Amino acid sequence: MQINLVSDTVTKPSYEMLQYMFNADVGDDVYKEDPTVIELEERVAAIFGMEAGLFFPSGTMANQTAIKLHTQPGDQLIADKNAHIFHYEAGGVSFNSGVSCCLIDGNRGMLTAEQVAAAINRPNFFHSPLTTLVCLENTTNIGGGACYEMEELEKIKAVCDQNGLKLHLDGARIWNALVAKRQNPKDFGKIFDTISVCFSKGLGAPVGSVLLGDKKTIQRALRIRKVLGGAMRQSGYLAAGAIYALENNIKLLTEDHRRAKELANVLKKKEWVEAIEPVETNILIFSLIPGYSEDVLIEKLKQKNISISTIGDRKLRIVTHLDYREVMHTYVVETLSKM
Repeated sequence: MQINLVSDTVTKPSYEMLQYMFNADVGDDVYKEDPTVIELEERVAAIFGMEAGLFFPSGTMANQTAIKLHTQPGDQLIADKNAHIFHYEAGGVSFNSGVSCCLIDGNRGMLTAEQVAAAINRPNFFHSPLTTLVCLENTTNIGGGACYEMEELEKIKAVCDQNGLKLHLDGARIWNALVAKRQNPKDFGKIFDTISVCFSKGLGAPVGSVLLGDKKTIQRALRIRKVLGGAMRQSGYLAAGAIYALENNIKLLTEDHRRAKELANVLKKKEWVEAIEPVETNILIFSLIPGYSEDVLIEKLKQKNISISTIGDRKLRIVTHLDYREVMHTYVVETLSKM
């Protein structure tokens, strides 16, 4: 029994999901003639109370398109220092949009309205890049699956409105946040200009993200997606996996969250663990005491057929997911308890 807790991207589509995908009604989505893609885009837009959506092969491409939509070359965006758009999208911010990043040292990947306001460059000071965009992440990846409070998001939105900035949400794991905080997705739709949501992480689909916005913005996104090579033909087979995930897998996220918290409770009792980030969703980040090597721990667990990952500086990450079943969870709890 191999147990992969490196990421929630390692899931494979279930038999039922594959059957749903095989039976999809498809067309040529480049001509916007794929009924299943159109259904997914409209359904997700309705969930968040936004006007339109556009299907993408990856969350990275959806985020990069949003940045391109809201900026001009030479502009600057504001994000957390550990933001996915900065660290894990291959420098696309500069390559695709010619934009620099003002990186803020947030709390577990989350920014405050005060931090955002302080980071905005004076628009009439032509020596500095023009601040035009704020990018937030919910849940936060390197922040350990932390979730924003709606009140703080509303304050950040107010700062953006006062300064003429656009606001984008990297919602790769927004479903986890909605479940954990019992929030209304339409509240997010009221706050953000664009939102990218993913289906290949917590929801277990093999491929796909949707970028949300108003109709005019999404029409512009259609051209950028084409430029980036994201226009696909019979992509309804992929969109069908996302529709199945929406209908069947959101309710299962509570189990991922429970298991991550139970693993944290086990690690709290180990003398070789220095600290554990608060666990709100399915990501668990913990650090080892000085003198202990994360590589050694990873190897010891690998010998027990358990895979986790390091994020450096004696910190390790465990991510629970749809394919991490209860029998596996029992085994991992027992293994960690004995180490």
